[in-house]
Amino acid sequence: MSSSAPAPKAPKILESSQSAFKCKDCSPINFPVAFSMAFQPIVDFDARNIYAYEALVRGVNGEPASTVLDLADDSNRYALDQGCRVKAIEMASGLGMADTGASLSINFYPNAVYNPATCIQKTLDAASRHNFPLDRLIFEVTEGERVRDQAHLNSIIREYRARGFRVAIDDFGAGYAGLNLLANFQPDILKIDRELTREVHTRLASRVIIRAILDACNALGVQVIAEGVETACELQALRDLGMRYFQGYYFARPGFEHLPGWVN
Repeated sequence: MSSSAPAPKAPKILESSQSAFKCKDCSPINFPVAFSMAFQPIVDFDARNIYAYEALVRGVNGEPASTVLDLADDSNRYALDQGCRVKAIEMASGLGMADTGASLSINFYPNAVYNPATCIQKTLDAASRHNFPLDRLIFEVTEGERVRDQAHLNSIIREYRARGFRVAIDDFGAGYAGLNLLANFQPDILKIDRELTREVHTRLASRVIIRAILDACNALGVQVIAEGVETACELQALRDLGMRYFQGYYFARPGFEHLPGWVN
């Protein structure tokens, strides 16, 4: 990734209030535009391999995620969320991701899941159809919404883990993904937000905070990923703190409809 200006994050799938959804939302709803996926690797630096790929929504010709997400409204957000899950699994399978040993990471919004056992069915059907192993699926709780019902989130986590999925807190340190969320439930994976990793080699406060996050997660048995790594200096500073897993342009940009390799 370029060491000049940080690249903007790809927007994540939007959501609406869980109270707006009923069983009819599981039926197909036409979205205004077709969409596709890009995939960005998450690397295991110790093992020198690609640990997972995060699926990121794009237009069918590689247009930015905003060209799809800006068309979402209360009548189609749930359908878009479900469609993106299915599209990610279909495309990842077609690209041979399961054969690489890498996992597939998909964003989800707790407030858009009205019933965990029901709302996961299309995901399970897609994984079964395309022979994608359930234990290679990671679902990320995004930073973009406040969890309105902690008990509801916990029920989702229990259901997902019972299916063999892993669960991550995305963009930790930004939006609503903070210490309260970590205290209320311990995910399998925690992803540290780019605002903390940016120029971490020059920012003592960031290094102190990241060290504390690592210590807490090690004690809780939570795996930690550093997001948004752009430069060799950032990587070295994070390695010095004990970080093992990384995601960012320094390693690879998102690949539109393909699985990019590890560049550095």
